[in-house]
Amino acid sequence: MRKQLFGVLTAGVALALVAGGQSAAEPAPRLSQPEPMLAFLPAEAQIDWAAVHRNRESRKQSRMAAKSAGRPLTYAEKETGQGANDTPASAEHVAGFGTGRGKNPKLALTGDLAGDPTTPVVPPFAETNDAVPLASDLGAPASLRTSGTIGDGPYGSSGDGSGDHDFYKLSGGTQNRIVVVETDTPSGDLDTMLAVFDATGALLDQHDNLAGTTDSRLRIPVSAGQDLYVMVAAAGPGGIPADPMKPGTGKRVLTEGAYDLTVSSGGGQADRDYFSVDLKAGDVLGASAAGKATRVVVHDPAGREVFGSSQDFSFIFAENTPLPAGGNAVADFVAPENGRYTVGVENGDGRYDVTVEAYRPGSELNPRPDVLTLFLDFDGARVNTRIFGADPAGNRDLSPMRRFLPGWGLTAADENAVIDGVVATVRENIEKDLAAKGTNKRFAVRILNSRDHADPWGRPNVSRVVVGGSIAESGIPTVGIAQSIDAGNFAKEETALVLLDVLSAPAAQTRTSLNGYITPASDKLAFIGRAIGNITAHEAGHMSGSWHQDQFNALDTIMDQGGNPKGMFGVGPDGIGGTPDDVDVDFHEDVLNPNEGFTGIEDTLNRTAWAYVRGAN
Repeated sequence: MRKQLFGVLTAGVALALVAGGQSAAEPAPRLSQPEPMLAFLPAEAQIDWAAVHRNRESRKQSRMAAKSAGRPLTYAEKETGQGANDTPASAEHVAGFGTGRGKNPKLALTGDLAGDPTTPVVPPFAETNDAVPLASDLGAPASLRTSGTIGDGPYGSSGDGSGDHDFYKLSGGTQNRIVVVETDTPSGDLDTMLAVFDATGALLDQHDNLAGTTDSRLRIPVSAGQDLYVMVAAAGPGGIPADPMKPGTGKRVLTEGAYDLTVSSGGGQADRDYFSVDLKAGDVLGASAAGKATRVVVHDPAGREVFGSSQDFSFIFAENTPLPAGGNAVADFVAPENGRYTVGVENGDGRYDVTVEAYRPGSELNPRPDVLTLFLDFDGARVNTRIFGADPAGNRDLSPMRRFLPGWGLTAADENAVIDGVVATVRENIEKDLAAKGTNKRFAVRILNSRDHADPWGRPNVSRVVVGGSIAESGIPTVGIAQSIDAGNFAKEETALVLLDVLSAPAAQTRTSLNGYITPASDKLAFIGRAIGNITAHEAGHMSGSWHQDQFNALDTIMDQGGNPKGMFGVGPDGIGGTPDDVDVDFHEDVLNPNEGFTGIEDTLNRTAWAYVRGAN
C-alpha cells in the first residue's frame, strides 16, 4: 500500500533524528511545517495539513500577481450546446496568440460549461446536522448534488440565534482520491463558506468565496478508509462553530438562505471546452480559470494530457514570475517543441473566464548573453529561512557537510571524495543529460562548488543549493526544500537546502538514512555522493520549474516525491547501495504525483532544460 502524506506532524515537535555529532539531549527546536510540494521529505514524515493550508493562504494573500502592460487577445467560445469542442481533437483554434513576431502573448477566453446530466441528485437532508457526530452521510460518491438551507432548524434566526451549520460526512471508500466540494447560491442573501474537519473535529481546511462570487469550493484529499466532514455555513466571523463536535456552538446568525452542494471526484459526462494555440519550443504557458470552471488542463500536439489542475498553487511560484495566478485552478507548462497545444476547461456548470499567457524563458530575456550559475555550497551558509515560509523566520547558520561525515563512519579525509560524487552526479543530471537529451539547443549552465571556486552567491544569475545543516539548525523538518517552483526560471537568484541530519542518522531511526543501504559490500563513498547528488538535483529541478512525480510507480526519477528513498538513492534490486546493480536516476517524462492533485505526464527533462538558456543578445 502506498504511504500517503495525509497525516499529522505537530509543529514544534522534533523528529527523532540525531545528526552526526548532535546530542539527542538538545532541546527540540521550534519547527516550521515545510511546504510538501517544495520539499523532499523523509519517508516517515507526516504532514500537519492545517498548518500547511494556513501557510498557503497567507502566501496567497501576500503575493502580488505580476502585471505587465498590453491588452489581451479576446476569444469567445463558439460552441452552442454540448459536444462540438469537447475533445482536444475538436478544439477551437485561437489564431494570433503566442510569443512569435506579431502574436499576442495574452489571451482572455470566455465561454459556458453545461452541467453533467448524469450526476445523481439527492433530496435535502433533514435537520439536525449541526455537528460532526450528527453529519448527514453522503457515502463515497463519484459525484452527487444535493441542496440545503442555512437558517432552518433550531439554531437559525427562527431558533436560538447561534447560527445554523450543516455538516456532511464523506467516506474515503477503497482508494485515495481528490474530492471537489462546491456550493452555489442560486438566489437570496446567503454568502457561503466551506470547511472540512476530521472525525475528532480538527479543522483541516476552509474556503470562503470563489473569485467574484458568493459561492465556495474546497479540494479535499480523502485517504482510503478515512471519514471527513464537510461543513456548509454562512461566511463571516463566527462561521466556524466554537466546538464542531457539539451542535448550537455558533456565535451568531450571519446570512441565511438556500444553497446547492456539488460533490465530484471526476468522470461523468460533463461539458468540456478545448481551445488550441500555437507554441514555440521553450514557451512557458500559464493558465488560470475563474467563474464556474474549476479545472484547467493542457494537452500536447499528440493529444496527451501534460498538465491538469483543479487548484491554485501559484503561491509556490517565484515572486517575480509573470505567469497568471488566482481563480479556481492554475496550470503552468513548458513546451518542449513547436506545435499546436490545447488548453481546456472542465468541471463546471455556467460561465467561465480563463486567462492564458505565454512567455519566453527568463534566462533567454537576459540583456546580455549570460550563462546561469548553479552553486553547490558545502562549507556552511547563513540562510534567511523566510524564503521557505519558516516561522519564526530569520537568519540561520547551517553547518558544513563535513560535520555529518561521522554519521556515515567517514572522516575528514573522505570529504573530497563525497564532494566529488555530489558534483559529478549533479553535473551528469543537469549539465550533461539536459544538453544531450533536451530540446533546448541553446542550453547552457555553469555548475560551481564551494571547494573549487570562489563563492559567487549574491551576484546576478546565481542560484545555490546549500548541502549541509540540520533540522535543528534550519527549523524545517525535511531533507530538502526549494524556494519556489519556477517554470521558465524567471527568478534566477534562489536558494534550496539539502539537510544532512536525516541522511546521516542511524539506520534504525529512519528509512531515509543512507546508512540503511550501506553494507560491507557497498562502495560507500560513491553511494553517498550519488544519493546526495540526486537530492541536490531534485531541489534544483524545483527551482527550474518541475513539480513532483509519482514516487511509487515503476520509473524512478529525479523529481519523484519523498517517501521512496530507495528509488531516489538509486539502490538496485539487491537492496544495497553502492553495488553494480545500482540505478542511474535521471530527469524523465513521468506521471505527475497523484497525491498533490495534479494530473498528466510531466516532462521534467525539458522543463529543466529550458530553464537554462544562454541570453538572447
